[in-house]
Amino acid sequence: MAHFALITLPLFSHLRVFEAVAEELVSRGHRASFVLPEGAGRHLSKDLPEGVGLIEYGAEGPSAGLAERMVDAASRDGPLALFRTIAVGAEATGALSRCAPRLLDRLGCDAVIGDQTEPAAGLIAEALGLPLLSLAAALPMHRDESVPLPFLGWRYDPSDEGLGRNRGGELVARRLLKHQGRAIETACRELGLPIRSELADCLSTSAQVSQLVEAFDFPRGYSSIRHGVGPIRRRWRPAATAPAPIVLPEHSAGRPVVYVSLGTLQGHRHRLLKSIVAAARDLGAATIVAHCGRLTERQAASLEADHVADFVDQASALSLADVCVTHAGMNTVLDALRDGKPLLALPIAFDQPGIAARIVHHGVGLKLPRVLLSRRKLARALEALLCEDSYRKAAGRMAGPIRASGGAVMAADIAEAALSGSSRWQNKETSLQGLVA
Repeated sequence: MAHFALITLPLFSHLRVFEAVAEELVSRGHRASFVLPEGAGRHLSKDLPEGVGLIEYGAEGPSAGLAERMVDAASRDGPLALFRTIAVGAEATGALSRCAPRLLDRLGCDAVIGDQTEPAAGLIAEALGLPLLSLAAALPMHRDESVPLPFLGWRYDPSDEGLGRNRGGELVARRLLKHQGRAIETACRELGLPIRSELADCLSTSAQVSQLVEAFDFPRGYSSIRHGVGPIRRRWRPAATAPAPIVLPEHSAGRPVVYVSLGTLQGHRHRLLKSIVAAARDLGAATIVAHCGRLTERQAASLEADHVADFVDQASALSLADVCVTHAGMNTVLDALRDGKPLLALPIAFDQPGIAARIVHHGVGLKLPRVLLSRRKLARALEALLCEDSYRKAAGRMAGPIRASGGAVMAADIAEAALSGSSRWQNKETSLQGLVA
């Protein structure tokens, strides 16, 4: 059996995706070890099975406290926060490329499963001569001139004008990401690799996996190395660690239900959450709010939602809901569409504008900018989603492809195929084929 090194960011949504793959691999007899900055281990789930290990790096020197700085930067927004996130990400790439090769070599790791947003993962695998699977917890970093970059909320436009706009976006992105580019160049020199400066050049050339299913993406050309496996979730979870059941008050019976989640990094936005709950109340709808532990008890109570908690069982919340209001994070969006629930997207940062653009493109929901967002605008959007059948029908059509997509099981299949050097990988249920060599 093999030992997989899992290199990802110390962010909740990324860790949960990688935990699901780790759990699946361990169930097959493999070992899986997370490689994270010092202190990030406390963000891992406490109920992971035996066989899932942890290696931390950067406990001393300039990298000390790196994990918390990454989480703090990612929870903010605005231009200054963007530059701070890029800078701390570049610092993480440098620290990882210096420390991890020795750790992986000493532990005898056989393969690397690397987060697509961490370029050091691919560079380390290349330097050690290990098989690499690039895994995207967010929108994948696939190069395609007809598709806008993941963090841009532009609509799909394959015309000459649209292609020119996309090229302009890439040019601006290279300038914004110059710190990352320099970190990649430095890591290449230190590891003795050919020099490169872009994240896309650090991805696996044989196996790239994402949660984004083809049915929810913009149109793209076929690639044998890219696999959209759908929601990557854990299959087993002890009942003792599950959130408390959702109990709606009696007076909410017969009313439409709106589920609200802004994710683990944005759940602190009390004013926004309060406006959403008030808008739903104006329409006579009940609300379920998950703030992911980012509000105080007093703040949570002041929302006046019908059910509010730090965490809820998302599948249960969505089964009760008629509409989902979200920051357009990949995990929440895919979970909602798997249940055929229309979405109101309020994108805040990272790939969320790109996901919101796909929501609109496929007609499964609406998006609103946070600039000048009002209770009235929220109520109008919620009313449209609750009353117009087109959104519900479009979301319902999306449910089938997502439910049949394979998830953690398929991701583990591809990881094993990449490890074995199999020339072809085929999923028996979907007959999807890809080159993994």
